[in-house]
Amino acid sequence: MTDNSAPPIGAILVEQDDLRERVIALGRQISADYEGRDLLLVGVLKGAMLFLSDLMREISAPCEVDFMAVASYGSATDSSGVVRILKDLDAPIEGRDVLIVEDIVDSGLTLQYLLRNLGAREPRSLEVCALLTKPERRKADVAIRYTGFEIPDRFVIGYGLDHRERWRNLPYVAEFAGS
Repeated sequence: MTDNSAPPIGAILVEQDDLRERVIALGRQISADYEGRDLLLVGVLKGAMLFLSDLMREISAPCEVDFMAVASYGSATDSSGVVRILKDLDAPIEGRDVLIVEDIVDSGLTLQYLLRNLGAREPRSLEVCALLTKPERRKADVAIRYTGFEIPDRFVIGYGLDHRERWRNLPYVAEFAGS
């Protein structure tokens, strides 16, 4: 049986219009930085799918897209940093300019793993674009070249982010107020 109740939304942290404006600005910045270069965008599934889709439409530099899916062991709302690749890239990245596109960087442990894993594949360059970051939760020192928004230490849903695979379709980012 499907639960059709209203989403358990707390405070809205990033409004739909603010998301759109920031994605446009990030697209312009990335376009300028990668002008004349072929860029490979690596979306981290599933959370980054909406952000990546909107972002790539704002990038004027030639780009390709690939995806990775990873699982980090830990509680439903906290990463342990022990990462398992569920879906790897379809093509080699050696000598490529690679931009990891993440929905949210919390502890940084999963991203640290991805940077090490992809870095070992010898890309020409390897950078990160994260829609959201929670600096106060950081356990790993990871460089994020492009950041959408810094948010407080709250569990959030919407714009690709979920709680138990639900609420990704919300057009904004809000605190999860459910249990």
